[in-house]
Amino acid sequence: MSVGGRRVRDEEATLWQHVARDVTPIPKRVERPAGDEASEEPAAPPKQARKPRKAAVPAKPAPRRQPSPPPLPALDPTAPAGLDKRTARRLRRGQLPVEARLDLHGKTEAQAHEALRRFIGESRMAGRRCVQVITGKGSVASGEGGVLRRMAPRWLNEPALRRHIVAISNPPESGGGAGALNVLLKSRKPAAPDRGP
Repeated sequence: MSVGGRRVRDEEATLWQHVARDVTPIPKRVERPAGDEASEEPAAPPKQARKPRKAAVPAKPAPRRQPSPPPLPALDPTAPAGLDKRTARRLRRGQLPVEARLDLHGKTEAQAHEALRRFIGESRMAGRRCVQVITGKGSVASGEGGVLRRMAPRWLNEPALRRHIVAISNPPESGGGAGALNVLLKSRKPAAPDRGP
């Protein structure tokens, strides 16, 4: 026996016969002339039954996301917004009673940031409306002021703090001027009454 021009050895022929005895030949497809569909015989069913396909599991619809609320306007100590004229004027003039103060003098930037976050959260929980953050004016020679003076308004605009605040303003010079910020906090919602049994 020869394959492709070379003689097949006896052990190769024996191996091939051993493999080929378990193989089922594929039925030959007979080419028919066009228009001769009526004479086509149905193809023989396969000898091995195929496993039925699993029914496709319908995909769960993606959960609908609630639209996020629009971002709050940025707090600007030089122009408090979102207040009626009377309240804005009283905040700018330092006429709202300051209920608590946080002095950031002597703190590092990281310490001041953490202290401010804690102070605003605690003040809001205590129901305070107007608090003061003392940053100090910093170096006058640099023209920019101190790091804490520049950073405090940015920190107050971070979403975690901004959601608690209505407006901020520098008080008049007699109340700290540019070295302090008066912060008007949102009113706390009253706790729901205990209805009892």
